[in-house]
Amino acid sequence: MGIADDAVEVRAHGWRTLAALHGMIESELERALAASVDLSVVEYTVLDALSRQHGWHMRMQQLARAAALSPSATTRLVNRLEDRMLLTRVLCADDRRGIYTELTAAGRALVERARPIHDEALERVLADAAEQPELAPVVEALTPV
Repeated sequence: MGIADDAVEVRAHGWRTLAALHGMIESELERALAASVDLSVVEYTVLDALSRQHGWHMRMQQLARAAALSPSATTRLVNRLEDRMLLTRVLCADDRRGIYTELTAAGRALVERARPIHDEALERVLADAAEQPELAPVVEALTPV
């Protein structure tokens, strides 16, 4: 194995470590959110992204980027959340072709209830991961200075 091969292996090991941490976080967040507020992680991500916008709305393309979803997956997710009356769609006043997705009052209330559950679960799983020697450096890199 040459130097280039070693570099590839180091990057691959780093990627596997990051993926392992992501899997742990995703699993814990799914469990906590589903049990407490009947939300999936991606549903929470969408509601949270909308709640952090001035006016609580975003274009569908922006929402897809924020949730790391394809346009079709975003549409399906928005449909489900709209059926639950957590958000609604409105036409853009400036561009009739544009559609905004906007939080409803129920959506705002739910994300506010869900945020501490999400944050506590995230803190818990990161603390557990920090105790594992192979994950500790990644957790440390995520910790604000």
